[in-house]
Parts: sequence; C-alpha cells; structure tokens
Amino acid sequence: MSIIITVSNQKGGVGKTTTSAAICAGLADRGAKVLGIDLDPQGNLGFCMGLEGGNPTTILDALHGKVKVQQAIRRLPKADILPSDISLSTTGLEKLAPGKREVALKEMLAPVMDYYDYMVIDTPPALNLLTVNAYAVSDFLIIPMSSDILSLVGLSQLRETIDSVKQGLNKNLKVLGILLNKYDKRTTLSRDVEEMADGLAKQISTKVFQTKIRQGVAVAEAPAHGEDIFTYNKRSPAVKDYMSFIEEIAGDIHLKEVIAYGNEENNEIQ
Repeated sequence: MSIIITVSNQKGGVGKTTTSAAICAGLADRGAKVLGIDLDPQGNLGFCMGLEGGNPTTILDALHGKVKVQQAIRRLPKADILPSDISLSTTGLEKLAPGKREVALKEMLAPVMDYYDYMVIDTPPALNLLTVNAYAVSDFLIIPMSSDILSLVGLSQLRETIDSVKQGLNKNLKVLGILLNKYDKRTTLSRDVEEMADGLAKQISTKVFQTKIRQGVAVAEAPAHGEDIFTYNKRSPAVKDYMSFIEEIAGDIHLKEVIAYGNEENNEIQ
C-alpha cells in the first residue's frame, strides 16, 4: 500500500512544486517506486520532474473516468507522473454527491495503490475541493512556507481545513511538519518567521523541520535543463538542504512503518 504525502499551502510562491518534485526524486534515489500527482492546474510538477511534450491524457481524464488511471500516468526515468493542465481548473467534482466529491481522487488512485511505494501530491495555491481530495487520501501533509511574514497569513484557515478533514474524511491524516524555504539564518526576519512558525506548528500538533532550505539558483535552473535538482547540481547549498530534508522525512516515515510493524507483531504474540 502506497504511503501518500501531500505538499500544501494555499499561498502561492512558497515552493510547493519544487518541494514535491524534490521529494519524488529523493525517494526514488533511495530505491522507491514513486508517483508524482499534479493537482495544480498550472501543471508545473511534470515540468519540474522532466516531463516533455504535451499530455494526451491528464489526471482530469482519469477523474472523469474517460481513461483508466494507468493510462494517464507518464513514465519517467526516476519517478512517474500523473500530469495536469489548465483544464483541471474546472473539475466538475462539485456536481457529485456530497461525500462522493471529496473522495474522487482516492477512488481513482485505488487501482495503482499497491504498485507504488510513495505517492507525492502537489496541490494548487488554494483550499478548494482538489485540496480536500488530496487531504482525504493522504497519510502525511507537508506545509512549505517562505521565510516572510505573508507566508504566515491564512495558516489558521489551513488548520481549520485540516481539522475538518480529520474529523470527517481521514482521521489518520498527520501533518509531518512545516518546511521553511528561502531561509537565511543571518536575517532577523527569517529568525522571526521561524519563531512564529514554531508557534503555529504547536497549534496543529506538528513541528518545524530541522532542515531549512536556503536560496539557490540551481533549484530554479534544473527544470529548464530537464533534470531533477539532485542530478543537476548536488553541490548547490539549496540542493544540499533538500537532500538533508529528504533524509529527515524518510526517517520520520520509516519510524511510522517500524511502529506499525511492531504493533502488528505484538498483536500476533498476544
């Protein structure tokens, strides 16, 4: 059964797509089978993962049942991608019955849930029905933030959405942590934002990741060269930060798996 990680923040420009692509590549480099899922109508995740050319079928075709999800998935050298495009901005999911519209993504992914070790969902900069679908199917949520005050605005609404999903659709959803991007420990602003993010993290029972992502041109350059950030330039400070971040979340997720296995073993003994 796949472990599903959603990267989400309703504010744009905080590094959601870059982080999603980095997680896909980083987990694939560890030998995992990974599927990136683009739930953003801008369709940038595929580009960041090295997808070239147009997409004859997209995630919207699979959501509408026009094709099987397997037919919409594009194979890439490291991690596969379920691409999107601007047509996803009008999903039509709101026409489905309540209780059905929120789990359309979960039902669509069911046929490939046992094939991939991890699925990583990149969400739009909004708290809409697509975002709720992502939360409903996910095990873990990662919240990226830029190191500026405006990134903190609206996180209370995000918390309300998370609480609502946990109460009605997915009680096992866990916020893995808040990731600070464009971080410069030399500035007072970055340190202030980190302190405020710590306070917000406690309110949603999570943490600020120890790893902070510095600015780096390699992160922006890599997609233009059709490469993931780790292949493009491992020496970049920002890429090194993302490598540390992958190690950090891999440790957190592995801990979950070890605990789950231990509980099963104990149940058998008892």
